[in-house]
Formats: sequence, structure tokens, C-alpha cells
Amino acid sequence: MSRIGFIGAGRMGMPMVERHLGAGHEVRVLGRTDDKRADIERVGAKAVSDVAEVGVDADLVTVCVFTDAQVREVCLERGLLQAMPRGSTLVVHTTISPATIDDLVAVAEPLGIAVVDAAVSGGPHDIAAGDLALFVGGTEDAVAHVGPMLKSYGNPLLHVGPSGSGLRVKLVNNALFAAQIGLLAEAEELGRQLGVAPETLFEALPHGSAACKIMGNVAMRGSVEAFRSSVGEFISKDVSVVRNTVAELGADLGVLDTAISART
Repeated sequence: MSRIGFIGAGRMGMPMVERHLGAGHEVRVLGRTDDKRADIERVGAKAVSDVAEVGVDADLVTVCVFTDAQVREVCLERGLLQAMPRGSTLVVHTTISPATIDDLVAVAEPLGIAVVDAAVSGGPHDIAAGDLALFVGGTEDAVAHVGPMLKSYGNPLLHVGPSGSGLRVKLVNNALFAAQIGLLAEAEELGRQLGVAPETLFEALPHGSAACKIMGNVAMRGSVEAFRSSVGEFISKDVSVVRNTVAELGADLGVLDTAISART
């Protein structure tokens, strides 16, 4: 049994907490309100109201919030890293700039704390099944240390390089994901011009050579717009991270940028 601290028990985070508990780990979770703390206690975790308390005596602390600013706030401004013991590991699931991971490493390493970026690809249903894909960046030792704990819900765990590498792979993944949505929007419009309704088109296309994973998701909702509405908040934020990071690194999205911008 490992002692795990968790910040960000929301749509993605709470199923992760439940999987950790199911694997026999002791889990301490940040709850900002009485109602949230009651929800946390209900599933069997220990609820705390202070960020620093999450890190006390933890083997692993996981951060699963929404933005760079939130990661910086909990890790750098509210005492989390200073509260974590030497030899522990901070795991960041949030899709953020690799530069933020670099800043976390700069503070954590002198404290004897490892930092692992474990970018996720999938949703709550994948977590519940233990099949959430994780793109993992960090040292061999750090990844080996957290691997057994992340396997509570992660499969596969793909170690793709040093700190920040998981996020770089996730940014490419998200750029391609957004580009595929754009291409499917163009295909939907072509279908309309040819007299084929979107629901008919996306019922048929997943059986053809153009099929891809995202097309199946579009087919379940009947149109690109319906699917885009369901993921809009997340994909919009992630595309902003992609574009900002690419600009910071002096790289170029190329034709992906055209596809991402299609019919948005």
C-alpha cells in the first residue's frame, strides 16, 4: 500500500481516486468545500482542506487540475512541494506547457522530490476500466517508482523521455486530434453538398478505409458539431497550449494549423 495525495478530484480526478482506493492505496484528497469533502469521504478517501496537508508523508502526489496557472498555484504558491517528503514524487496529469514542468523541477529537485509529467489521453470511462493512456516524462527511477501506482488506472504507461516529454507527445496528440475534427467538419460539409446527411455519413464512414478513432466518437453523436460541443472546453484550452508552446519553441504546426482552424 502506498500513501497518495491528490489535487483535482473532478470529472477525471475522482475516478482516479476511486481506482487508487480499489488498488488498496491510502488516498488523501484536497476538498475545497464541505460538499466536495463529503463526496471524497463517501468514496473512502481522506478529505483535507489545505493544499500543503495533501503532501505530508505522501509517496506520490498527483495534480489533475485544468490550467498552467492552477498547477503553479498549488505546487509553487501554496506550499505543496515544501510539504512533500524527500524521496516522494509529484505527478502532473494536467495538459500544460513543458516550461511549467521545467519550473517545477527547478524547485523540486533541491528538495529531493522527483517530478513526472503523465499526460493523459482518454476519458472517465477509460479510467474506470483501468485503460487510460499515459504519456510519461521523467527519469527512469522516478517513472519506475510511480509506475505501480499509476497502473491503478493507466494502461498503457508510455515512458517517452525525460521531464516534459510526456507533455510534448500530448501536445502533438492534441494537435492531431483537433486537426481530425477540422477534417471531419470539411468531410461533413462535402457530404451535405453531395446530398448525404451527417448522421448517414458518419454511420457509414467508420466502416471504410478513412475510419479513425475520433470518427467513431463523432458517429455516436451524429455530427461534428455535436461532438465538438461535448469536448469544446477541453479541446479549446489544449489547442491554446499547443499554439503557445509551438510559438515558444519556434516550431511550426504546418498544415495541422489549417485543419485545426477548419469550420470553427
